[in-house]
Amino acid sequence: MGETPLDLELWVDQMALLVSLPLQPEHRAGVVANFDRIQAIAQLVMELPLPDEVETAPVFEP
Repeated sequence: MGETPLDLELWVDQMALLVSLPLQPEHRAGVVANFDRIQAIAQLVMELPLPDEVETAPVFEP
């Protein structure tokens, strides 16, 4: 079963309303483009195979 593609333009509009963020029309295309890039980067991370024995760290220590 495939995932329904996210309509980023609609999502940006809805999230701006949800957080009461006034989004100027001249900035909307750039915001949508940036979320498209973020989605592409996140997809690469989500596709990275991890072995079953990998555990999450309770605290991040650099």
